[in-house]
Formats: sequence, structure tokens, C-alpha cells
Amino acid sequence: CSSLPKVQCPNHPDAILVEDYRAGDMICPECGLVVGDRVIDVGSEWRTFTNEKATKDPSRVGDAQNPLLNGGDLTTMISKGTGAASFDEFGNSKYQNRRTMSSSDRAMLNAFKEISTMADRINLPRNIIDQTNNLFKQVYEQKSLKGRSNDAIASACLYIACRQEGVPRTFKEIGDITGVADVTIRQSYRLIYPRAANLFPPDFKFDTPVDKLPQL
Repeated sequence: CSSLPKVQCPNHPDAILVEDYRAGDMICPECGLVVGDRVIDVGSEWRTFTNEKATKDPSRVGDAQNPLLNGGDLTTMISKGTGAASFDEFGNSKYQNRRTMSSSDRAMLNAFKEISTMADRINLPRNIIDQTNNLFKQVYEQKSLKGRSNDAIASACLYIACRQEGVPRTFKEIGDITGVADVTIRQSYRLIYPRAANLFPPDFKFDTPVDKLPQL
């Protein structure tokens, strides 16, 4: 069978497009360009990423909200576009009243994408990705590891999530898939541990006590 046409931003072809479920559009998060005008069937909870109505293999979609981002609804992440599809029939911008993504949300979104990439490299399941995202959000918003790179924090959170979900990985294994030195991941983990009471729910338990970790 023939492959489906790929919808992408001409200016940022590698960008992961944001779906505006209300308007049915695909928007580039880098520049705000509406690259696909009403490519999503907003009249149904089923849709595909093609420019035509699909008759086979529809993809089920859920709510348009991401509770991990402070903006919540994905439509709040859209900036004003410049393409023809960004304007209505009267020449008015369809997104002029919507605020752009905050720097905090953008940083978290980028971290979530990187976490997904990390997890995909060793075929970790979705629940571990979700757990890692939640842990990262808690640490990031508390600014507990200020000065540490987001990659180091994300790697430490991935290490924790793997152990919490019963598929433990070593610091070295996490470092191999994230590109972060295992000693850096260990240091980040040691910094997160004593702050656990303030960062995570009361029933959250770390698998490896900090005093059992190898000395740096």
C-alpha cells in the first residue's frame, strides 16, 4: 500500500507538530506556523495525520491537555504563524489571542521529548516515561538541582522511575542511553534523595538508599 504523505513544517522539518484539536490544525511549535489547515477531524475522537479523511486504520486520540505543562491545553502553546493557513477568510490571525509557550513549559516539553527518546532506545514502556516526566516536573519546578543540566536531572529521574516500576537499570546503563556520565547521574540522584519528602508524594519510596550508593 502507498505511504501516507508526511505533514511537516517547511522551516523546521524535524519539529514535532502540535495538534490543535479545537481548530483541527497542525502547528509548528518552533515558529507557530500552521502547516496543515484542518487536517484533523474535530467532529470525531478519531483522526489520522493525513490531509484527507481516512477510511482505514484511524488513530485514537485522547484529551488535548497535557497536565504536566503549566499551560495545560496544547492550544496555549501556539504562537502567531505567518503562513496562509494561519489566517481566516477575513485575513485575521486565527491565533492572535492565544499566548505563546512559556520558557518553563518549553524547557519541560524539550525534556519530555528527550526522555521519550532515551526510553525508546531501550524499549522502556509508556508507564516509565510518564513516571519519569512526573519526577522531572517535580524536581524542575522546585528548582532543587539548580545548576544541573536538564539532561542530568532527566537521567536521574529515569533511573528512579525504572527502579520504581520494577525494571531497574544501573547508572552506567542509563548513562549509555542518555549520553550523561554515570558519575553525573549518581551525583544528581544523591542530590534528589534528601529532598524526596518535599518533592514527591508521601508514599513515594526510593529503591536505593543514598548511604548505599558508591562513594564519589
